[in-house]
Amino acid sequence: MKRPWSGQVEALSVEELPEFDPTNPLCPGVTRPNGQINPNYESTYVFDNDFPALLQDVPCPPKSNNPLFQMEAAHGNCKVMCFHPKSNRTLPIMTIDEICEVIKKWIEKTQELGKCYDWVQIFENKGSIMGCSNPHPHCQIWSSSFIPNEP
Repeated sequence: MKRPWSGQVEALSVEELPEFDPTNPLCPGVTRPNGQINPNYESTYVFDNDFPALLQDVPCPPKSNNPLFQMEAAHGNCKVMCFHPKSNRTLPIMTIDEICEVIKKWIEKTQELGKCYDWVQIFENKGSIMGCSNPHPHCQIWSSSFIPNEP
């Protein structure tokens, strides 16, 4: 038995992307918002997020006498990983070797960041409906001293 769907349905966006966009800050050789120029990368490329949600150096929040309002600083790191230098390549159409490079980099970054942080999450927002602000094939790698959980 299938569960009936009563949520919103979005039309599929079929957007033709160029291989290279000189205005896209994730493309090789393009200047990012922080002024740094991406190298002319030919495979996966990882860099610190220019707009991180987590910071390595954060001030300690004020202490509260109320046990319900305890706060603690969450130190972290946010990275962006471009899967491929071409903007019109996504994981489903990349070669097996190219996908293996992505997976190797995921493993490398998880191990590297896991030495310093308790939590490492790799995720991809795909499409504007999911909040993705850039169509270039990429993911984010967040790591933090705080392990998110639900009580």
